[in-house]
Amino acid sequence: MTSAATHTASAPAALNGKANGSTPARPSPAEVIGQMRAAIASGTPWQEALLLAVGRWPLAAEEIDGVRYQYLLLGEAFDWLMLAGRLLEEAGGLVPPEEGEAFLFEGKVPAEVTPERFQELIGPEKHRAHLNYFYGVVVEEALLLAVEEEVRKDRSAHGLPEGRDITDMAHQRIYGAPQQELLATYFAEKNLPTPVRLSLHELKEFTYWLFKQRVASADSSKVASDTKKGLERLAAMA
Repeated sequence: MTSAATHTASAPAALNGKANGSTPARPSPAEVIGQMRAAIASGTPWQEALLLAVGRWPLAAEEIDGVRYQYLLLGEAFDWLMLAGRLLEEAGGLVPPEEGEAFLFEGKVPAEVTPERFQELIGPEKHRAHLNYFYGVVVEEALLLAVEEEVRKDRSAHGLPEGRDITDMAHQRIYGAPQQELLATYFAEKNLPTPVRLSLHELKEFTYWLFKQRVASADSSKVASDTKKGLERLAAMA
């Protein structure tokens, strides 16, 4: 993929504030990519140049060569690693492949890029949206995994086979309804039919919606307990 690839922005179009005359003009994706490449070529550490590009990126979603890239979920949760992968492809030979892969798949960033520096580079607005994504998608997925494991252990302890309803039972425990019922409710709210199969970004948005439902419907101690369970399961996978 190169910066010349055809892309189409999808609503919501803006990641950096409102698109109107009262705010400074947003840079185009091509401008952000060009500045990132120039910064790396001039000696800026590529991780910092990339994170600065993440901070300046204007699109919430785009489609390139038939592939959809959804960076902002439900207008609130920012999947910055998806955008980082897009930008790494644009960086081409300026970034050693093994370093780029470690950055994306292992979370290996230089020690000098502290959490504070990370927030500074991508900006406060995107950082808040990144935290929404972390807790609402990454931790929520880990919570679901942890509860599915609990269901399996419970069934095994009672001499029951694993069965095919583990996922529904985990959703029932956490959200009070089986997955398919929750999916139907979610897509009904969007005035859309429930698809036979969810795309990756639809699955992530559904997970974030589940997180919001959990937080809104449970008492604070239950929310904290479940979130802790998700964080612990996530740490165990590291």
